[in-house]
Amino acid sequence: MSIYLPIAEMPVNWLLIFVLSGGVGFLSGLTGVGGGFILTPLLIFIGIPAPVAVATQASQIAATSASGLWAQARRNSVDWRMGLLLTCGGVIGGAFGVTLFQQAMRLGQIDIVISLFYVVFLGAIGAMMLMESASALRRDKGAPVRMPLNRPARTIAHRLPLQLRFPRSGLYISIIPPLVLGAAVGALAAIMGVGGAFLLIPAMIYLLRMPTSIVVGTSMFQILCVMALVTMLQAMLTQRVDLVLSAILITGGVLGAQFGARLGARLPAEQVRILLAALILLSAIKLFWDLVRPPDELYVLS
Repeated sequence: MSIYLPIAEMPVNWLLIFVLSGGVGFLSGLTGVGGGFILTPLLIFIGIPAPVAVATQASQIAATSASGLWAQARRNSVDWRMGLLLTCGGVIGGAFGVTLFQQAMRLGQIDIVISLFYVVFLGAIGAMMLMESASALRRDKGAPVRMPLNRPARTIAHRLPLQLRFPRSGLYISIIPPLVLGAAVGALAAIMGVGGAFLLIPAMIYLLRMPTSIVVGTSMFQILCVMALVTMLQAMLTQRVDLVLSAILITGGVLGAQFGARLGARLPAEQVRILLAALILLSAIKLFWDLVRPPDELYVLS
C-alpha cells in the first residue's frame, strides 16, 4: 500500500492518506466548514514535512473550490465584482505570504512558523465553534440564552473613502476593507495552506454586510483564484508542491464531501459541530505539545 512522494522524498501509505482526506472531506460536507485547517495538521502528524503539507494542500483547496464555484455560478450566487476586488487583495497577500514562507525555509524555521500559526488559529476556531454549538444546544433545550445585540446596518466599510457600487450585493462601500480582507486571507493561504473561509465568510457578512445568499459563492471565487496563484508560486519558488500527494488528497476529499453532504441533512448540526470543535482543539493541543516538549535528539545534522 506504499507509494513514493517525489517532493516529500518519502514513502507513505496511500490508503491512509486517502482515508484521512476522505474523512476530512466527509466532515466538511457534514458541517459546511472547510477542512483545510484540519487536514494539514493531520498530514504533519503522519510524517509529511510541514512545507510540503502546506504547499500541496493549496492545490487541493483550489480543485475543490472550482467544483463548488461551478454550482454556485449556475445559481447566480456570485458577486463577480466583489470577488475580483477580494482577489486583488488576495494576490498581494498571497505573494507576501509565499515570500515569508520562502524566507522562513531559508532560515530553517518554517516548521515552527507553521505550527505557531496553527496553534493560535486552531485554538481560536475550536473554542468559538464549541461555545457557539453549546449555546445552540442550550437554546434548543429551552434554557434562557442572552440575545445578541443588534448589529448596525452601516459599518466602517460604508464610511471610508474610495467607495464603489456592487449591484449584485446591493452595496455601495469603500474598496479598502475588501482589499485588506483579501490580503489577510491570501497571506494565511500561503503560510498555512488553508482557504480562509472561516475568516472570509463572517467578515463578508458582518463587516461588508453582504447578503448571505451570495457570500459562499463569492468566497469560493476568491479562494479559487488565490489558491491557484499560491500553488503556482509555491511550485516555482519553494518547489514543495507534491502532485502525487495532491492527487490522493483531491480524490479522497471530493468523495468524502459528497457522502458528508448527504448525511448532513439527517444529523443534528450542533452535535456534529461540537465533535468537530473537539477534534480541532485536540489538534491544537497536539501541535502545542510538539512545540514545547524536549526533542528526542537535541542535535541533528541535515
